[in-house]
Amino acid sequence: MHCYRHPDVETGIRCTRCEKPICPECMVSAAVGFQCPDCVRTGSVTGHAPDANRPKTIAGGRVRTDGRLVTKIIIAVNLGLFIAAQVAGDRFVDELVMIGYAYNPLLGEVVGVADGEWYRLITSAFLHQEAVHFVFNMLGLWVIGGIVEPELGRVRYAVLCLLSGLSGSALVYLIAPANQASLGASGIVFGLIGAWVVLARRRRHDMGPVLLFVAISLVFTFARPGVSWEAHIGGLVAGALVTYGLVHAPRTRRELVQYGVCGLMLLIDLGIVLARTAALT
Repeated sequence: MHCYRHPDVETGIRCTRCEKPICPECMVSAAVGFQCPDCVRTGSVTGHAPDANRPKTIAGGRVRTDGRLVTKIIIAVNLGLFIAAQVAGDRFVDELVMIGYAYNPLLGEVVGVADGEWYRLITSAFLHQEAVHFVFNMLGLWVIGGIVEPELGRVRYAVLCLLSGLSGSALVYLIAPANQASLGASGIVFGLIGAWVVLARRRRHDMGPVLLFVAISLVFTFARPGVSWEAHIGGLVAGALVTYGLVHAPRTRRELVQYGVCGLMLLIDLGIVLARTAALT
């Protein structure tokens, strides 16, 4: 028997009103037994707060009709910056690209994160200059984001994307040569791949196709010249760790644990940036 809202989750519990099978993520305590979210919304009086009657994602977020809203916004931001890069040219890109510490002859000054331009850690994760690079990353965002966003909910998904992009940039800053430029949403895409692995494992899906996709993605990462593998690995690891914390947080203190996991990842990134800045300056 499988949950009516999560067909891949087995359960032995039925709603006491309509007898539909429900999993632990969906059940709402009633005076006798448990009820499904549908029955609770249509008239059950359980004494819970109104939010308790709303369907929740596996991470505790709200279930939304549009499961790709944040993904669409991220793609729109990428598209806007891509168009701006085509119109404004190299100078615009040089102002936003991820670079550690170097003299830029086009701008006529020393630039980089080590020079105080920390915004580059984020802006570079939404910036593209080549059409093929842009199209492939947006395709990855659309497909994998469409899997991950409905599972986490909008707010948690948005935080995951930002931390994945930031972590990818932080690893580039730490390992890559200080004068090596890096840009693109690959850190975010690989963060979503890491999230997908964790979610598939949590849902007890067949891991074969998922791991094969990860392996192929890593092969392309290291086989193609000019690819910022640091951004890929940084995003992948951050996405997996953050998602693990989001979906495995105990219900009794779920939000506290989730805030803590995200805050810890942010502190790790901050520590990396501060240490590298100190080494370069």
